[in-house]
Formats: sequence, structure tokens, C-alpha cells
Amino acid sequence: MRQAPIVIAVYATLAITLGGQWIAAKLGVTAVPALELSTMRFAISAAVLVVACAITRTPVPVQRWRPIAAAAVCGVLGFNTLAFVGLSLTPASDSALIIPTTIPLATALFATLIHERLTSRKLFGFAVASLGAALVIVGGQQGGSESSASRLAGDLMELGAATAWAASLTIGAVVLRKETVLGYVTGMVLIGTALLLPLGAVQQAYRDVPTWSAETWLAAGFLGVFSTAVAFVLFFWAVHRYGASLAAMVTYLTPIATLVLAFLILGERPLPLQLVGGAVIVVGVRLAARRSRAALGQAPVTI
Repeated sequence: MRQAPIVIAVYATLAITLGGQWIAAKLGVTAVPALELSTMRFAISAAVLVVACAITRTPVPVQRWRPIAAAAVCGVLGFNTLAFVGLSLTPASDSALIIPTTIPLATALFATLIHERLTSRKLFGFAVASLGAALVIVGGQQGGSESSASRLAGDLMELGAATAWAASLTIGAVVLRKETVLGYVTGMVLIGTALLLPLGAVQQAYRDVPTWSAETWLAAGFLGVFSTAVAFVLFFWAVHRYGASLAAMVTYLTPIATLVLAFLILGERPLPLQLVGGAVIVVGVRLAARRSRAALGQAPVTI
């Protein structure tokens, strides 16, 4: 019981940092190219993580560069390219509902590749969650505006981003059996930043960076420091400290935090059918992940 305040503090921090990333990203992509902002996010995060490794004397597992590079391709390059470009086409509320609730579902599917059983309960949960995702996307088209096609494309990109991140998590689950969380995350972010650099230069070749507004730099700073460096390490620390089943519950808090922040900061109002779809996704994911989370908690992880 004495650990309850710590659990609450960890989960509240994760919900705000992971949920707030969509608000910060939405503010950023309206002012600068999406891929440029994404690259700057990870450049800032890489600097913070390298300093953290130096202070704590945590080595980066360079000998495991192959799986870490694969994780970076999926979780940094793939996820952020699709997520940030998609976010420029769809509201933050759509991203808030689609990505955090789809990631556990996709992760459970990918986990079958590392010999996790796909039970009938999981299959039923997948079907329910897929229905919910469809409701979220269809709900966003109810406005009948000219931008509905763009919104649909953005929603589909967010689904692709969630799938890419799930693949990265599956790779990470294998690597972290022998490596530290901080070292692994630092290596992945460093490689991912190098992969993003050419894409970030496509539109304006970073010539506009000196003219970024204070608001844009605040958005990039929040994304780099809190939504990447802090959130990534803290999440895996929670897996190590409290078990995967408890840590995984934060994914259900993220959409709630983002919808509230999107309403307060951006003035975005999710449509009723989207809220219904989000609830259905959560039910489906809980059904699918109920037993798999306990299995994932068996592997020790160190920070």
C-alpha cells in the first residue's frame, strides 16, 4: 500500500507526457514541416539520453546494434514519419484514440512471433478492438466536410504508426532480456535520429529552424525531453518495477489525457461516435491483453 503514491505518480506522469505529445505535435506541425519537427524531437531526446548515460555511467549496448537498429527503423523512423504526417491531416483527438489503444493490440499480435500464444480470448478482443477503431475513423467522417478524405488518410497513417511502434516494442522485449532500459532506449533514439535526418531536410533543409517561434521550440522541447526521453525510460522502468500487466494500463489513460488536453488547449471536440469507438477499443484491448500482460511480466528488466 505504501507504493500506491509512487504508482499513481508514475502513471500520472506517463499519461501527461504520452498524451501531451499529440497536443505538442499538433501545435508544432501547424507551424513547421512535420518530419522536420519529428527529427528535432529525437535530436533533443538523443542529447538528453546521452547526458543521462554519461551521468549514470550506463553503457549503450553497441554489440546489439542490429536488433536496436531494427527497433529504430520501426519505432522511430516508421512510427514518427507516419504519426507526424498523419497528424497534419487529422485532429489530435483522432490520434489520441487510435494510436494508444491500437498499440497493445498490435503488440499482442507481433508477440506471437516470439512464441506468445494467441488464444480465443485474444482473437475476440482483437475483433472488438478492430470494430472500435473502425468507429473512430468512420466517426471522424460524419462532418461531411471537404477535408474528410484527408482525415481518413491521416487516421490510416496513425494506424500504421501504431503497428510500427508495436513491432519496435516486440523487438525491445527481446533485447531487454539482457540489456538495460536506458542503454537500449539511448541506442534506439541515436540510430533513429540519424535515420530521420535526411527526411527532415526534404522540405526546407532545416533553413527555417532559426526562425522557429518560441511556441514551436516549446513544442519540440516537450516532445524531446518529456514525451520521448522521460516517457520511454519511465515506461520501461514501470515494467521492471511493477510488472508488465500494471505498466500496460497506462495505455488506457493516454487517450483520456489527450482528449482532455485537446479540448482545453486546441478546442477540439471529439464526435460522439468517436467516443463510443474509443470505449469499444479499450474493451477489446483489455480482453485481448488480460492474459498476455501477465506473461510479459515474467522477463526481468533492469534500468
